[in-house]
Parts: sequence; C-alpha cells; structure tokens
Amino acid sequence: MRYSRQNKILDIINTHEVETQEKLVSLLKKSGYRVTQATISRDIKELQLVKTLSPSGKYKYTVGTNVDQPISDRYVKIFKETIQTVAYSGNIIVVKTLHGCANAACEAIDNLNFPNVVGSIAGDNTIFLVVNNPDNAPELVNKFNEMIK
Repeated sequence: MRYSRQNKILDIINTHEVETQEKLVSLLKKSGYRVTQATISRDIKELQLVKTLSPSGKYKYTVGTNVDQPISDRYVKIFKETIQTVAYSGNIIVVKTLHGCANAACEAIDNLNFPNVVGSIAGDNTIFLVVNNPDNAPELVNKFNEMIK
C-alpha cells in the first residue's frame, strides 16, 4: 500500500501544483486513499520531495535532486518489494506486481537500464516489457527472478 500511495503522490505532484500537505491529503483522499497528514509527512521525507518555485510563481512539491541513497539502490528496493512474478512469451515479458505498484516497479525497471528492453508499459498490477529479440527474454527473466529472491 505504501508504494502504491507514494506512486500516486508522485503522479499527483507531476500533474497538480501541490503547495501544502493538506492539499496533498485532499487529492489523495479524492483518489481513494485513506491518509493522515502524519503519513503524508513521512512519505514526503521518504520520497525526498522539496518545494520549488513553479512557473505560476507559487511554491509546489517536486522530487528533490539531492539524494542521500543512490538512486539505483532505491529502484532495486522498489523492484524487490513490489514484483511478484515474471514470465515471458516470445519477446514480451509480463511482470506481475502488488496491487497498485506496477507504475513504481516499471519506473524502477526503466531506470535500472536493463539491456535489450525496447519499451515498457504499466497498468495497475501488470507490466509489459518488449525485448529487442525473443532470444534475450529468458536471460532477462532469470535476472529479474534472481533479484526478487
């Protein structure tokens, strides 16, 4: 649930000018998440969100650029904690995630720059990856399965 909520927070701050935690709580509640200001405060800290000046002249939450933990370590953690199964057929790899976590896991896959991945698309709990050659799919699936053990 935390990754789903945090993924929604990232989606919200990318599509709305969120100036306060209260507005973020309100937008999350409209999206069906039951949250408190304390939960949002922890999420903001974990996601390392900062306030920056928007084009409209107001301050809004954005993703910070100064990160203590290497970004690849965060993506590996998201990958390991959200992915449930991986399978392939031809040059398509299907990744099943926890409910609401496909976008976060897909972002992790994209940013970990796995070789031979041509593109990706994520739903709510499923990711489709297109591999450049069907011969490369089994190796990539094995690599994913090793990571989630």
